[in-house]
Amino acid sequence: MVEGSGRCAAVPVALDEETRGVLQRIASSAKAQVRQVLRARIVLVAADGAGNAAIARHLAVSVNTVRKWRGRFAERGLDGLKDAGRSGRPRRYDDLVRVAVVAAATSTPPGPAATWTHAAIAAQVAGTVFAPISASQVGRVLAGLDLKPHKVTGWLTRRDTPDFWDRVRDICALYRTPPKGTIVLSIDEKTAIQARERRYPSQPAAPGRATRREFEYRRHGTASIVAALDITTGQTLIETIQRNNAATFTAFLDRLDRILPRDKDIHMVLDNGSAHTARHTRAWLAAHPRWHVHWTPPHASWLNQVELVFSALTRAILRNGGFTSRNDLIEKIDAWTIRRNEHARLFRWTYQGTPLKETA
Repeated sequence: MVEGSGRCAAVPVALDEETRGVLQRIASSAKAQVRQVLRARIVLVAADGAGNAAIARHLAVSVNTVRKWRGRFAERGLDGLKDAGRSGRPRRYDDLVRVAVVAAATSTPPGPAATWTHAAIAAQVAGTVFAPISASQVGRVLAGLDLKPHKVTGWLTRRDTPDFWDRVRDICALYRTPPKGTIVLSIDEKTAIQARERRYPSQPAAPGRATRREFEYRRHGTASIVAALDITTGQTLIETIQRNNAATFTAFLDRLDRILPRDKDIHMVLDNGSAHTARHTRAWLAAHPRWHVHWTPPHASWLNQVELVFSALTRAILRNGGFTSRNDLIEKIDAWTIRRNEHARLFRWTYQGTPLKETA
């Protein structure tokens, strides 16, 4: 194939099915480098029989660029599309120094420090190998290895719970089909709610601008509450508590026991908080046989429906609210609870308590 008068013939490009697939994936990738995508497209169009000039017009590049990558692919295949090695000064630090950097970054920092810095790693390496290294070079070594010792990802080492799914199914069945003639309560505490007052008034939202809120605030103490949600009506009883312990919790249960109909059994969903599992609480439950506890599995408090009430309270009052005192905070929580109960609706629980399975 000749591109024009006086021009050399374009290098022919032939692709097998596997190579074409690789090039097509690169050409359509949103994560591949732009230059790799361009080179893959050049080769794909060339394999379809297009000339260099036509490819250049189609991809808005120079003919020399097309000729270069077409020729390199014809000569070396996919390896020809990689960047050539660049000249430069030899590496100043050998592999021993780089290994020492990695060893330091993946170990526990010495002394009281809890997080490595580049300077601390450089000092650590200087004490283990003969060649010193700068903090900036430490940063380059770590960046090249995508190693970030300053970042932390939360992790939960959850103990094995053999009856996890049995508990989940029990609670979900209780929500979805409450036993007839019984009362079903979801109970929990929300502690250390901060009564914070912004130092300066917030500016309301405007078209194209979000609400502006001053970051400085005054602290006016904290408040803690205990709540009992009736899952069949959606109504909630919320009380302020001074301490979150077993004595306070059982005192709350005593009040519930007095105001609830005496001829009905009470099913109660609880998490594994210390106030709920204490010996004092278990003794109270043993002395009140009409109360039946359904324990959530460890680290599965989200199964407790009252958490949905706490979430609504946080969004409506706590997250963006300003409180001039602890009493102001408590009064606003009480007012929100009364208003919510006037129009309470039960939560529609859709989870069935079975392991989620990937669909085909």
